[in-house]
Amino acid sequence: MTTTLQEPGPAGKTPGRARLSPRRKRQVTLYVQYTVFVLVVAGVIFGADWAAINKYFLDFSKLDGAWGRLFGTALVNTVLYTLAAYVVGLAVGLIIGLMRLSSVLPYRWAALIFIEIFRGLPALLILLLVGFGVPIAFPDMANPPGGVFFNVSVGLGLVAAAYMAETIRAGIQAVPKGQLEAARSLGMSRFRAMTSIVIPQAFRIVIPPMTNELVLLFKDSSLVFVLGFTADQYDLTKFGESLSNTVANTTPYIAAGAAYLAITIPLGFLVRRLEARQAKAR
Repeated sequence: MTTTLQEPGPAGKTPGRARLSPRRKRQVTLYVQYTVFVLVVAGVIFGADWAAINKYFLDFSKLDGAWGRLFGTALVNTVLYTLAAYVVGLAVGLIIGLMRLSSVLPYRWAALIFIEIFRGLPALLILLLVGFGVPIAFPDMANPPGGVFFNVSVGLGLVAAAYMAETIRAGIQAVPKGQLEAARSLGMSRFRAMTSIVIPQAFRIVIPPMTNELVLLFKDSSLVFVLGFTADQYDLTKFGESLSNTVANTTPYIAAGAAYLAITIPLGFLVRRLEARQAKAR
């Protein structure tokens, strides 16, 4: 019986099925992913009941006479609530962040407890506690100046402060210690060195995450409807809910969502630009 030996192929390899190169594998993988994506999108487009979608979600005739309240009242109120809460959060967050870095142990513990509580509790619960719990515990605060606007600013501001405090603390710690030491060697007090040298540099570092916090806070403002509003105090979410119940259609929710996107998408783009600019500067 004669055995025939197979000659080895190039580079000593036995000829067999050709292997795909890594580059070809990546191309095939991309083709498969694109194909699956196109099939999914086509399935959604051709499988949806567009007549029902247009009737219940895109019937903008239901907003006739309400566009002024959408943009002139609800959107403006939402922006004001967000900006006021952001200012409160920034002020309180800066104080809490500095307390976290304090050499005084009670300050550090107080700041840590604040952060853990307000980061751990849902924003909705915080708003309820500020809006209804505080007036019960402190009757003098039953009618605060600004009314609902005050409660919204404080409630959302405290939630934002817990996150901003950690961001600011990280930014301060990212500033080289030599900056503070150099300022002290020039005769500056620690307070002046922090406010004039360290904190401005820290804020340059944390601008992108702080801007991102503004985006998140803008979306969290949708929770303020639980405090109870008059019509001229409606935010976007409350406007959408009220009008949707009136016209028995969900199109007002879509309009309110589009108004949110008109603010959050440009802010998100700004965050990405700031992050890219900071990375380039590094």
